[in-house]
Amino acid sequence: MRLFKGIGIVLLLLLVSNTYAQDWKPAGTRIKTTWAEKVDPASPLPEYPRPQLVRKEWMSLNGLWDYVILPKGNTLTGKFDGKILVPFAIESSLSGVQKAVGDQNELWYHRTFEIPPAWKNYRVMLNFGAVDWKADVWINNTRIGSHTGGYTPFSLDITPFIVKSGKQELVVRVWDPTDEGFQPHGKQVNKPQSIWYTSVTGIWQTVWIEPVEQVHISQIKTIPDVDGSSVSVLAMARDAVAGDLVEVKIMDKGKLVSSGRSSSGQEVLLAVPQAKLWSPESPFLYDLEVSLIHGGKVIDKVSSYFGMRKVSTKQDENGVVRIQLNNKNYFQFGPLDQGWWPDGLYTAPTDEALLYDIRKTKDFGFNMIRKHVKVEPARWYYHCDREGILVWQDMPSGDRSPQWQMRNYFNGKELQRSAQSEDNFRKEWKEIINLCYSNPCVVTWVPFNEAWGQFKTPEIVEWTKNYDPSRLVNPASGGNHYDTGDMLDIHNYPDPVLAMFDGKRACVLGEYGGIGLALENHLWEQDRNWGYVQYKTSEEATDAYIKLAEKLKLLITACYSAAVYTQTTDVEIEVNGLMTYDRKVIKLNEERIRKVNREVCNSLNP
Repeated sequence: MRLFKGIGIVLLLLLVSNTYAQDWKPAGTRIKTTWAEKVDPASPLPEYPRPQLVRKEWMSLNGLWDYVILPKGNTLTGKFDGKILVPFAIESSLSGVQKAVGDQNELWYHRTFEIPPAWKNYRVMLNFGAVDWKADVWINNTRIGSHTGGYTPFSLDITPFIVKSGKQELVVRVWDPTDEGFQPHGKQVNKPQSIWYTSVTGIWQTVWIEPVEQVHISQIKTIPDVDGSSVSVLAMARDAVAGDLVEVKIMDKGKLVSSGRSSSGQEVLLAVPQAKLWSPESPFLYDLEVSLIHGGKVIDKVSSYFGMRKVSTKQDENGVVRIQLNNKNYFQFGPLDQGWWPDGLYTAPTDEALLYDIRKTKDFGFNMIRKHVKVEPARWYYHCDREGILVWQDMPSGDRSPQWQMRNYFNGKELQRSAQSEDNFRKEWKEIINLCYSNPCVVTWVPFNEAWGQFKTPEIVEWTKNYDPSRLVNPASGGNHYDTGDMLDIHNYPDPVLAMFDGKRACVLGEYGGIGLALENHLWEQDRNWGYVQYKTSEEATDAYIKLAEKLKLLITACYSAAVYTQTTDVEIEVNGLMTYDRKVIKLNEERIRKVNREVCNSLNP
């Protein structure tokens, strides 16, 4: 691709946005993080949104858009309710709106933008990080595409619909039934209470455009092979023809490690001699340069990265199945991370805030995060890759819960989903796996949590294992349990216990803890706070945490290979976080927590 500059146009758009930004302010009076003050309405979340497939030229469309809420099925009239700050969900404070939408209404967005003149000989892709849940998109009064799925990116080629000069008009319509529908929605509900939180509707990740050639790289998948000292790279190209080639180079701080070619659509297998392995203790990342060769010329070039790491299970000398990292027993220990923010809900106010939770988790002495029934923007996984922390990725729960059969190991009752619900689950789960496929931090897939929406468990687990054989699958965190997958996962609050054992799979404690501590001036609601167990002081809560950790250490010797403590932060009326919801106070004694957490993590490495 030729290099060009669109800086003048971008600056002009920023000046226009600044004019509108004077009218924006966060909505509501609830607690906020310190990063809320750093949100620039002229350029919110300006960082490059796709770290694993980077092009030099792009333009963010984040900022103030027009919005209107209309009854479902109504058409847009041109009248709007006001301005909304994209990419913050309309229910959030940082949207500047803080309104509920509901399943009987639709949320409409509108804005105009100009395409840099230097892009005129290129195709222009319109990219959405995530829109919850069903999005329909119009360019210049022409409907050009739709997407269902609230957690994954999608792209549309807008080139045929662009006017030759002047402003382009973009309209997005969103419908989201939240917990009234069958779709994955995680902890969102229309009536928040207890462990259920505020609904999230609409655009909640970055919207952006980029210029590409007619034939261009659309996705990269990397699969490291630690035992074989190699990596497989599959670069998928849009509109490729016979004879198109993909060239891949592996770089270590600018030095060429290995290179190879394949025809488009075929994997490139590359040697990684004397590989530097990725782990939480040493999160080394190799750089990738991927080029698409068409007609003998390089027409598209993107940068990426990968980590050499292996996750597996193996029976130890005592007959206990252990989780291994890079062929060594490795106890995985981390918090349940909901990924919610008091000001942005699903969306962190800034990239700095997004990174903060990850770094603080490592500061606490953990080596893993269980991302609980939510999916994060691509930059979150990028930060985990760079910082070095393992990730268990949940599928956001949806539909409804069948009858619990916790003790019925082989015959738990499963949900009978509709065909539409089942097909949607499979579609969204595949898109989530595709999003994180090449992130070394992600080591475990968790398709079901506590029986919510659980169906055809052996079939879903087998499909997941076949689609991504490089990772472990935790079939059902907390049940219902079936003899499938790589783990048997139980939940118990508050104490860690050994309730079941499996000699063929790794035994893990998927949730425990939930130590509650409500701190004045840092509460979502003053008089309605909830925790599994409640304490009055930080010292009491810390002592309780240490006691639970000491119990856990004894169980690790017996059988456990991983554990998840609830949880990273308070969330809305839940007050069982290690930090307050606004991240302004670390509620427990950090030094004592870090010390015992490191002891837990090192339990299998005397």
